Amino acid sequence: MKLAILSREPKLYSTTRLVEAAQQRGHDVAVIDHMKCNLVLEKGAPGIVYLDNKLEKFDAIIPRIGASATFYGTAVVRQFEMMKVKTAVESQAIIRSRDKLRSMQILSRAGVGMPKTAFTNYSNEVSELIGLVGGAPVIIKLLEGTQGLGVVLAESEKAAQSVIEAFHNLKARIIVQEYIAESKGADLRAFVVNGEVVGAMKRQGKEGEFRSNLHRGGSGTLVKLSRAEKAAALLATKALGLGIAGVDMLQSKRGPLVLEVNSSPGLEGIEKATGLNIAGKIIEYTEELAQRKVKKEGASPKKKAAEPLPDSQSDTPLR
Repeated sequence: MKLAILSREPKLYSTTRLVEAAQQRGHDVAVIDHMKCNLVLEKGAPGIVYLDNKLEKFDAIIPRIGASATFYGTAVVRQFEMMKVKTAVESQAIIRSRDKLRSMQILSRAGVGMPKTAFTNYSNEVSELIGLVGGAPVIIKLLEGTQGLGVVLAESEKAAQSVIEAFHNLKARIIVQEYIAESKGADLRAFVVNGEVVGAMKRQGKEGEFRSNLHRGGSGTLVKLSRAEKAAALLATKALGLGIAGVDMLQSKRGPLVLEVNSSPGLEGIEKATGLNIAGKIIEYTEELAQRKVKKEGASPKKKAAEPLPDSQSDTPLR
């Protein structure tokens, strides 16, 4: 097969591992910088030009779209979809997952456990907002933050009010979440591919750090998920319509609570913590998608088994 990995950094661990896994399975693979693609729109003939060459005849793509490139990156993925190229992660699913508020609305509707969360449109009733999630301490998150950036722990109501008012004065969109004390600075990352948890690790924040992200100095170790934790990860992934996802959860007294679902999860932490060939699982899934395309050519379309839950497919963002 001819595969394309959409990535701005060909030397990143995740990108090189996907290339390696694809080549080991005998595929022709190219790394394409989606930010350097030009999209051509005309009646019945959508196209993509990359470095003065027209891209064509790819069997499937694997998007690795960073948060800062979401708008243009998903436009490129959508263009490939218009060209009938299979994608391991659909453009609309990436958009859903990147909007923290929208994704949490979808997860809430699907019945996924999560920390109590509040959102307001620059309300002056800051103390009321804090009270909606059970009072201090609280977690305050920028809607656009990634890798633990833009996440603040406010240990008192006074501190929370100061942080919220500061963000509001900057016209920054935030959500406020209850603090789950029993998680003790740790969370779980479940890696889901094609409706199956293919690996999981426990991430522990460094001493004095409530954020467990590996980019913030946390460490990852192999963990066996409970049945409830696996079910939560799979339900969250299905609700957002993702074929590949990293689901971050907290262990709490009331069961697993989903924090976030990442549509371009990194491979380095999970592969090193588990010793598993996660990149190979992604390539296998991509092969299956491409083969599914071949089998269905000329046949009437059928409902996909892992499509998102009702109402989560709309192109109109939830408000």
